[in-house]
Amino acid sequence: MAFGTFFLPGPTEVRADVLQSLTQPMLPHRGAQFEALFADVQAGLKPIFRTQRPVYVSSSSATGLMEAAIRCARPGPVLCLVNGAFSERFANIAQSCGRDATVVGGDWNRPVPLDVVEHALRTRAYGALTVVHSETSTGVLTDIHALTQLAHRYDCAVLVDSVTGLAGVPVETDAWELDFVLTGSQKALALPPGLAFGVASERFIANAKQASARGLYFDLVEFEQYIHKNQTPNTPAVSLLYATARQGAHIRRETIERRWERHQAMAEHTHSWVHELRQRVGASFGVYAPDDARSHTVTAVTVPEGVNPDAIVKAVASRGYVIGGGYGKLKASTFRIGHMGDHTMEGLENVLEACAESIEELLGSK
Repeated sequence: MAFGTFFLPGPTEVRADVLQSLTQPMLPHRGAQFEALFADVQAGLKPIFRTQRPVYVSSSSATGLMEAAIRCARPGPVLCLVNGAFSERFANIAQSCGRDATVVGGDWNRPVPLDVVEHALRTRAYGALTVVHSETSTGVLTDIHALTQLAHRYDCAVLVDSVTGLAGVPVETDAWELDFVLTGSQKALALPPGLAFGVASERFIANAKQASARGLYFDLVEFEQYIHKNQTPNTPAVSLLYATARQGAHIRRETIERRWERHQAMAEHTHSWVHELRQRVGASFGVYAPDDARSHTVTAVTVPEGVNPDAIVKAVASRGYVIGGGYGKLKASTFRIGHMGDHTMEGLENVLEACAESIEELLGSK
């Protein structure tokens, strides 16, 4: 498969040289060679997170660091903002970890309104709240800066899942005073799956020491202790760290600012394409997310009644391109295009034309 044909909303396409870096030899992970590699990984990740804090590296999916965030949050109830399948998962993790969790929201078509959040924060004292920055299931983007400013007025920590946000959408970890923000390797970072990355504020780690059920594998207090020695508390996925170092160098050359701009341009082009598609085929296709809250990395496209989005995905695949089907309760009403990672506008235009041709073919056969 040629590069520029894989537009799933994760995992995303990976550069050939980054994949090749996985074949480098093993090395002891308690020695100077590993520490030098890990320092290189940190040098690449910190500018992406826009932080001077260390970036934790977990040999797990991002779900692992979602659990870590919950387990290490200071004692007290947790407020869970739900507006899609993955924010719903975050709430489920809080509940499965035995936390007293209150869910607000429920409308998948928009971020949870700040006035709803403030009402909940006024009603009860919460130790933390969970939020998904960029909902992969819907393409809806939440303003985590404004949310964090609000939550901090009520002494509530904000736990941010930015799995399809970070490296594609602006995230200012230090400037926005984010308490804990995490992402996965396989989304806008354009790495293979298998690693999760997170940054915790000093205050979050200080408070985490009070948490009595941090567990072992995802104990962020222990991550903090090891990372200042350029070490991980448990056996790392060394091959994936080679790839992370290589991709970090790519992103440094592009710069994170230009990467954000490229993702925004691809998102806007996709949204314009949906409008043009509606006129081209005479059917009511649309962008699921509202105009003022659209992710730059993934677009969920709504289909007219009677059109099967899975048939569109299969028809696009027959043209050599991979896109995503709908997710969760939107499975029967949307398909999704992941325009993130190292994709270019040229490649995006090609997959969008494949989508348009497939839709014309399917509508013509009805």
